[in-house]
Amino acid sequence: MLRLAFFTLFSLITRLLIAQSIESKTYVWAEAPVTKQANSEQRTLLEGSTTDFSHLKVHATTLLPHQAPHPAHKHDEEELIIIKEGKLTVTIEGKTKTLGVGSIALMMPGDEHGFENKEDTPATYYVMRYASKEPKDLERGRKAGGSFWIDWNDVPFQPHDKGGIRRMFDRPTAMTKRFEMHVTTLNQGLWSHPPHTHRAAEILLMVDKTANESINGKLYSATAGDLIYLESNVPHALQNTSQGSCMYFAFQFE
Repeated sequence: MLRLAFFTLFSLITRLLIAQSIESKTYVWAEAPVTKQANSEQRTLLEGSTTDFSHLKVHATTLLPHQAPHPAHKHDEEELIIIKEGKLTVTIEGKTKTLGVGSIALMMPGDEHGFENKEDTPATYYVMRYASKEPKDLERGRKAGGSFWIDWNDVPFQPHDKGGIRRMFDRPTAMTKRFEMHVTTLNQGLWSHPPHTHRAAEILLMVDKTANESINGKLYSATAGDLIYLESNVPHALQNTSQGSCMYFAFQFE
């Protein structure tokens, strides 16, 4: 009886912690708690609620060679993965693709999917799982194209006066009215743009070098591997603080 009461209390506290709003700041790779398993290790970067999501979690998995993190499965949340290091073989609804660094995959709720590292070296990938506060719209997701993957090698680099951009996708999903992702290359010393706001929440994921993110007028440093979370309508801007150009993923969702 005492054990049941303790478990119930623990579950309630866990739910309350998860429901807390995610703070706009840098989430540092080196400070993320690590959970080790026989075939992998996992770093939890952030977890909580946002303006549009009842639950959002971002973690990173490092998978040992010739291993799978779990059997193919399906769930009610939507899921995005970004390959950080190595190669990952992704299967979605029976279709399979091996993806390298910078590639992404997005799985709609209810679509069976699985991952496997078939290589001789470890593979590391970010996982973003999320559920919208509004009811999921599976038909909207299907009309936009359903689950998909994008190979980094298929995305052209478009140079501009501050560096350049790779446009990954911009579309609705089952959990979002709009989900947009691109990769920015920013030249040394430059600001991405003046401080600004927008309705969509945003995540920046540092791929290479270092930067400062201005959030509500306060500077937060970030280096490769770190994640910057920006809530809806929070003033922000990014400056490259490294020698040479820096690079980062930027994705907005609402």
